[in-house]
Amino acid sequence: MKQVFRSKLAWVFGWAWIIFAAWNAWDLIVRGSMPSALIAGAVLGVITVFVGLLALRPAIIPEEGGVRIRNPFRTAYVPWSDLDEVQVSNAIVIVAGDTTVRCWSPQPSARERAKAARRATRKQASEQRPHEAAALGRTHADWVAQQLSEMAVLRKRDTSGATRVSWSPVSIAGLAAAVALVVVTIVLA
Repeated sequence: MKQVFRSKLAWVFGWAWIIFAAWNAWDLIVRGSMPSALIAGAVLGVITVFVGLLALRPAIIPEEGGVRIRNPFRTAYVPWSDLDEVQVSNAIVIVAGDTTVRCWSPQPSARERAKAARRATRKQASEQRPHEAAALGRTHADWVAQQLSEMAVLRKRDTSGATRVSWSPVSIAGLAAAVALVVVTIVLA
């Protein structure tokens, strides 16, 4: 099974929206009347494209030869041997030579960071072991960054490919379909 790092909440919300949109699209086809069904369908379609791009697509996917980063409109591939550093600030940032890739998911929120810091401080104050307190002060993004760094060290010999960043044809097609849907709705409604 392939390991994928992403925001679980966004993934659940995204699939819940897809089910909601499919149900409503079916209802519009069966019971809708023009032009209101066309307008509602266009709104539903545009929102669904953006939910797909922003909630379902972003992910970090470790592979045998490197790590693939899917952002809404771009896909990056960094071989393990090229991966220099994995940083966490308001996003996970992967540095590979002159290429820097900001990952859309998972992102640590300021609230999550503050909560993790409070949890670590509280545990440290209650005389826990220092390494346990440090682990409690990490966010999910910190854990993902550590996993990627460890994979880079362990899999450096299994490297394949070259660092590349490219536009996602599926994302561009989805955006074009949403624009076309809006244009058709304006013309026909």
